[in-house]
Amino acid sequence: MARIALLEDETLLRKELAAFLSKRGHEVVQACTLAEFWPLMPLADIAILDLMLPDGSGEEAAQRLRQEHPRVGILMLTARGAIQDRLQGLAAGADHYLVKPFRLVELAAIIDALLRRLGVGWRLDRQRRLLIAPDGFSLPLSVPEMTLFDLLGAHPGEVITQRTLVEALGFDWLDYDRRRLDKLVSRLRHRWQEESGEELPLKTEYRHGYSFGALIQRL
Repeated sequence: MARIALLEDETLLRKELAAFLSKRGHEVVQACTLAEFWPLMPLADIAILDLMLPDGSGEEAAQRLRQEHPRVGILMLTARGAIQDRLQGLAAGADHYLVKPFRLVELAAIIDALLRRLGVGWRLDRQRRLLIAPDGFSLPLSVPEMTLFDLLGAHPGEVITQRTLVEALGFDWLDYDRRRLDKLVSRLRHRWQEESGEELPLKTEYRHGYSFGALIQRL
């Protein structure tokens, strides 16, 4: 599932949309003004933007999103359904334009289509210390586990050496018992398998270090 940033100044509609999307398994963060929305932008896979806002417009938000986070999916909501309004919204960077009132099932179908196109992958939520799989399953991480995935995410496609990890954890390489790393990775794989039912693509490169079989987006 996705992390959705919802920008809507109508309180009742915003709460209704947030509740609906949360029930479908999405993580929803809410804002009613552009000022509240800006800090939420880096966290979003999809942004749902109202066109008319107290301190600006959804078009302004869409333009900034496209410049700073080009892979985000953007859905614009408005009561203005004229063709010129639709064209302006699409020109600002929106992927879809939904005219109020609309059916929630239509909103859900658009979001599902956006997710298929975007191919949202593995994510590391560094603030909450969560590893999130493409299917939305998330696992809380210990500090050492978080350090490992932060390194893997910062160096995509590379092997993180045992020495790099040990020193990132704040230990001296020569004094460290490297069997602790094997136990760390083994316990992590076991927890992931037990709780998600899937295998974690974390690989041990014999006598060298660790790699991950996919890109990790660091949030």
